Amino acid sequence: MPFQAFVWIGLLFLLVFSYIPMFGIVIAFKNYKISTGIEGIFSSSWAGLSHFKELINDYNFPMLVRNTLVLSLLKIIFSYPIPILFAILLSEVRHVFVKRFVQTVSYLPHFISWVVVTGISFAFFSSSFGIVNDFLLSLHLIKEPLSILTDPDAFWGLAVSTAIWKEAGWWTIIFLAALAGIDPSLYEAAEMDGASRLKRIIHITLPGLKGASIVVLILTIGSMLGGGLVGSNFEQSMLLGNTINSEKSQIIQTYAFTIGLAQGRFSFATAIDLMQSVISVILIFSSNAIAKRLSGNGLF
Repeated sequence: MPFQAFVWIGLLFLLVFSYIPMFGIVIAFKNYKISTGIEGIFSSSWAGLSHFKELINDYNFPMLVRNTLVLSLLKIIFSYPIPILFAILLSEVRHVFVKRFVQTVSYLPHFISWVVVTGISFAFFSSSFGIVNDFLLSLHLIKEPLSILTDPDAFWGLAVSTAIWKEAGWWTIIFLAALAGIDPSLYEAAEMDGASRLKRIIHITLPGLKGASIVVLILTIGSMLGGGLVGSNFEQSMLLGNTINSEKSQIIQTYAFTIGLAQGRFSFATAIDLMQSVISVILIFSSNAIAKRLSGNGLF
């Protein structure tokens, strides 16, 4: 009974903060003003699909879609295989202390907020006091400081690399748990048959990670518009983005945030987020169906 109480607390939290607020989605189809309060959600005039049409016809829309998709795809391409490879490397480490130490150090950045990560990025890459620029200048490898934080062409690379550094170790835990479920006798039998370490990884380790890899891939594709496996598109664009690199850093989420708060157009901002949510649901169901058809494994 006490354990059931914990479950009910979790369900209550989910109901209050996830399901009940969903009735506010209706303002995406209305001309809602914050001054009317909760009552205005029901009494505001209907706008139909006008907010969605306005978004699609907005001159910023192509740029927002491009930046969101490119940044998310880059994160999926580079961040998805890294936790798998890292988990395999850790599983091959025989010294227990070294293995635990490396694992702990690798997932600690997950608990650091993006505000702190941004501060670290400034400390390393600032053109005026950054460690990287000072080091390169001292070696005479560059003649003037690199404008990494303000260069539009450097933003995507900076966002992907910092996201991987922050989250790769955390996602490695899932694959390490999957590796722990592989029968050790399979490795022993393969070793007795003369299989090299590489062949044991290819024929035992990788197939053992198949189920976990597919589930994580489905979740990654479903959350692609938010950054996939490592997420954080919104936080990075808000904190690392500026007026100089905005042509590459401004994405759909930051645009909705700016429109919603700065201009008070909550209906328009809700329409943007609703469109993203619908696309994400379509992506997760589609990726799950494809995964089940190709491999027989899926999330549901």
